[in-house]
Amino acid sequence: MAWVRSAALRGVRRTVEELGGDADALARSAGAPRGVLDDDELLVQDTTVAVLLETAARRLDCPDLGLRVALEQDLSMLGPLAVAVQNSATVAEALECASRYLFVHDRNLRVALGTDPHGDRTAVAVRYGYPPGARVPPQSVEMGLLFLHRVLISLLDGPYGLRTVELPHHAVAARARYEELFGSQVNFAQPQALLRVASDLPGRPVQGGDQLTRRVALAYLEAQPSVTGNAMTRRVRTLLKQSLGTGPGTLAFAARTLGMSPRSLQRHLSAAGTTFAAVLDDVRRERAADLLIQSDLPLAQVARNIGLSEAAVLSRYARRWWGTTARAVRDHGVPGE
Repeated sequence: MAWVRSAALRGVRRTVEELGGDADALARSAGAPRGVLDDDELLVQDTTVAVLLETAARRLDCPDLGLRVALEQDLSMLGPLAVAVQNSATVAEALECASRYLFVHDRNLRVALGTDPHGDRTAVAVRYGYPPGARVPPQSVEMGLLFLHRVLISLLDGPYGLRTVELPHHAVAARARYEELFGSQVNFAQPQALLRVASDLPGRPVQGGDQLTRRVALAYLEAQPSVTGNAMTRRVRTLLKQSLGTGPGTLAFAARTLGMSPRSLQRHLSAAGTTFAAVLDDVRRERAADLLIQSDLPLAQVARNIGLSEAAVLSRYARRWWGTTARAVRDHGVPGE
């Protein structure tokens, strides 16, 4: 789990309402904070974004929802990073900039150039995705990859030599819909999400780039907290996993155990883009899912094992985490996974 800017949900309200849905109700059911669909600068969990998209697609019977949302988005939603990318000299420089500074927008997301997975020396791959082992539902992947495709078109003011699109899941919408939007062949159930492009793409110049503007944007991005701050997050997660259900599970307890003041601990976590409450909530959610799916423990005991007082409280948390009941997770698994 990582915190991302709510700009990732730009276009969701318009798309949902055009389909006749209640965007605010869907956001609440996914556990998103109030106002998340109308403000680019709130922080929201990437898992919440994924649940919201999958839930909306299912309830509105719209299998191409992620693709539709991507059509409502543009590079400006990345804020200062967009300025640096748009003012790069070449596509390779733009992608390197995005890869280096995407943590400002989404700390787990990666975009990188690589060799062609099919061994074609006239092609290279623009890979889009999350760290190995991360399970990202189809709507999120499709939204992100179509957004990336549209960014490349905008940087070059036209077609950029797309050969094929590869998605790591089976088609959830009609194949013709994907190929209409990407303008290319789309292959499914592939090892990674990527765009296969002509090998000369990295060296092509970006239209209208200005190096002075780029340097100003990069100076701002350099001042943002580095991803290395995640080391403290990992320490807190480990501590909470070990003490969940047995220790007090409080900021004071964690700080004392780690040998620092609560204020100092919060400051370290803030530098990593999170809070103690968010880390605790994430650990509880993961443990609850494991216990609900892999054990037959009564719901009251599951609640106690994750540091909650009773089954009723667990039910409220389940609604916020997954948009469904704890019993439904036990019977059917986590929605979207």
